[in-house]
Amino acid sequence: MKNIKKIFLLFVVVSGAAILSACSISSNSEGSGPTGNIFFSADKGTTFKLINTMPTIGQEIKSIGGVEVDGFYSDPSDSRAVYMASRENGLFYTYDITKGWNVANLNEPKIESVAVSHDNKCLIYVAAKNRLYRTTDCSRSFSQTYYDTSTDLVINDVVVDFYNPKNIYIATSRGEVIKSIDRGESWRTIWRFEEPVLKLLLSPLDSRKIFAATKSNRVYSFFSDTTTEANLSNLNQNFEATRFKDLNDVLADMEIGDKFTDIKATNDGDIYLATNKAILRSPDDGITWEKISLLSSEEDSNILAIDVNPKNGDEIYYGSATTFFKSLDGGVSWNSKRLSTSWRASDIMVDYREGNNIYLGAERQPKEEGSGFLKVGLVD
Repeated sequence: MKNIKKIFLLFVVVSGAAILSACSISSNSEGSGPTGNIFFSADKGTTFKLINTMPTIGQEIKSIGGVEVDGFYSDPSDSRAVYMASRENGLFYTYDITKGWNVANLNEPKIESVAVSHDNKCLIYVAAKNRLYRTTDCSRSFSQTYYDTSTDLVINDVVVDFYNPKNIYIATSRGEVIKSIDRGESWRTIWRFEEPVLKLLLSPLDSRKIFAATKSNRVYSFFSDTTTEANLSNLNQNFEATRFKDLNDVLADMEIGDKFTDIKATNDGDIYLATNKAILRSPDDGITWEKISLLSSEEDSNILAIDVNPKNGDEIYYGSATTFFKSLDGGVSWNSKRLSTSWRASDIMVDYREGNNIYLGAERQPKEEGSGFLKVGLVD
């Protein structure tokens, strides 16, 4: 009799969670247990509560516990209104996190960035791949307001001018900073860098001053005029980038790591630059920088997310693959606690009005080499 060979598939499980489990909405009232993704603290990070439920009609409680968090973005007119960009499941929002999350009506899985207009809380811009969307009805419907013909391009960031909300800026993976002076109706490139621009930051002291952070930890600043009656007739003036500064000469001598994490600012104008190995502070718009002492050595640091209380630059928070760190004295001393999830920190946001409130998002740990593969074998 011939031997019958049976083909079998062996799927390797990583960290006790099956890779085949979808990042979709479920009806698990307990969320995702040890793989929690959205945490909220009302006491400056002393304690955190997992909040990843969705309100529904009826008594069923749904969870977004499998959703990976890419970033949190707050409404500048209401700090309790928070938008959460996910890596694979679209855009979510809440007007009170204690009541859970809602999903926006936008058919885009990967959300890169979100910005809410400073003069209209229902006017929101959402970057997804090579497109920028706009909603004027508080996320009920979206229309496309920018599109790039290259499907390889990614809009990494979008920001709104807080002084003149007609001015919108986007940063692209092609190295461009692109500006609109009419709320996204038309666009023009105002600067080109030689590498992807990951983040834009408008100075809180002067919205015309823009900081651009690139993929290789390089930081630049320049000015872009705001639209006024005086220069409205000279459109070119509105799209000029002036007083350009390369802020990297001093950074090059500081061994700050090889991966950009984030750039933040406090209300008084201090700039914080975070990389995978260091946190730096500048009191003078990036002309000089000082390293903030960390609890672990730079070699052992793995800074994945950071935020600073905009009202108090001494309150600094960052997260790694396993740990949440906080300092309330500008980095003189730190408190650390292990994340109550097997996932790693992906974003931290401090409530700009109520500094006690902190949002912490998480994503899956990257797969180790040689794990998570699908193996095919033969059995006699």
